[in-house]
Amino acid sequence: MQEAAAFLREHFQREKEKKRLGYRQMNRYARRGQTLMTGSSLMEQFPVTEFSMNEGLGIVYNRGIGGYTTDEFLEAVDDVLLDLEPSKLFINIGTNDIRKWPDEDWYTHLKRNYGKICGIIRDRLGSAQVYMLAYYPVNPFVPGARKNPGLEVRTPEALERANGLVRELAEAHGFRYLDVNDGLKDERGCLKGEYTSDGMHFEPELYYTVFERLRPYLKQA
Repeated sequence: MQEAAAFLREHFQREKEKKRLGYRQMNRYARRGQTLMTGSSLMEQFPVTEFSMNEGLGIVYNRGIGGYTTDEFLEAVDDVLLDLEPSKLFINIGTNDIRKWPDEDWYTHLKRNYGKICGIIRDRLGSAQVYMLAYYPVNPFVPGARKNPGLEVRTPEALERANGLVRELAEAHGFRYLDVNDGLKDERGCLKGEYTSDGMHFEPELYYTVFERLRPYLKQA
């Protein structure tokens, strides 16, 4: 059992590195000064490029990598952010930091690293419009949620606290905090169960709801 778990972890790490290297190669051919979406799995799976293209909103690149923590994002910041020199940036990173860390609590870890990311963006992309997205709700009640250990720590209270931090960091660095979660929640405030199989990730149909709320900011010059 332990060997199988170790194999899966190693495979997951290799897949993340493969995606990073793929982005590095793709960036050579990308146009600079466009719109960029970046973050972890919920950004990687967002079909925003297709949605934007279909509605004539110009080029929107997606450089999300599933499973990324802020530590990994900082290590890959050139490949997933800076190389594209975006004029407009939408970022959602840090939910994978809501976990047990060896030497500190997750909030301290997230605050330090996301603060570093914000500083890099401000210093290297000073003229860019930057939108820091609120973390999405989860649903621990769907059948598939039992197989998702991340939901044990990603409680509504933890997400609310984390979103408060994102809001504070956005204000401190002159960025804009966007909460586009209305329309994603059920009557209990959880992610709509009919659009998620694991309680955390959701289907393209629900992503379009997010896209509709982001459309005004994607349209802005």
